[in-house]
Amino acid sequence: MSLTFESHLPHRTCYLASQSPRRKQLLQLIGLKFHVLPSGIDEESCTERDPVAHVQQLALAKAEDVGRRIDSGLIVGADTIVVLDGDILGKPADEADAVRMLSRLSGRTHQVYTGFALLYRPENESVTGYEVTQVHFRPLQEWEIRSYVATGSPMDKAGAYGIQDQSALFADRIEGCFYNVVGFPLTRFYLTLLNFNKEHAHE
Repeated sequence: MSLTFESHLPHRTCYLASQSPRRKQLLQLIGLKFHVLPSGIDEESCTERDPVAHVQQLALAKAEDVGRRIDSGLIVGADTIVVLDGDILGKPADEADAVRMLSRLSGRTHQVYTGFALLYRPENESVTGYEVTQVHFRPLQEWEIRSYVATGSPMDKAGAYGIQDQSALFADRIEGCFYNVVGFPLTRFYLTLLNFNKEHAHE
């Protein structure tokens, strides 16, 4: 049975500023009704190196980009990165890059950050939030890495892996929100959404 909190939302059309099938599935899981309208923001354009600021800035930029194309609605933007030793790992450039990323993550603990943004149009009022999860990979053998990369699955994912696919076998410990690692921190988002809508209950 899905959560039904539509009654707590303003009576406006909701838009997801992402073409990620994982985020779409997660938002559907909690009963949110929305249209998918991907942003055209280049994720590589963000030069902010602080992970928390990085994901929130990109999430808001994505929401604002979609906001310029609609007159009224509630827009949800999001961005996910993997961080190891202070280095931000985005989506791999090619298969060699994916192998390099996974080799670095092997036997180590890294952090997954997801930032999200809520933007109301036409008021242009917004709020951002984020979640961080600790993920530990067991030591990986080279053939495991190359076999996984050959599936093509890592190529559209931060850090070159998706915890919901075969790479679930790589992680032997997760501390924090699992859904954050998939690409969207459901509980943090839900609570932020409720608070944001309370502030706009008069609208």
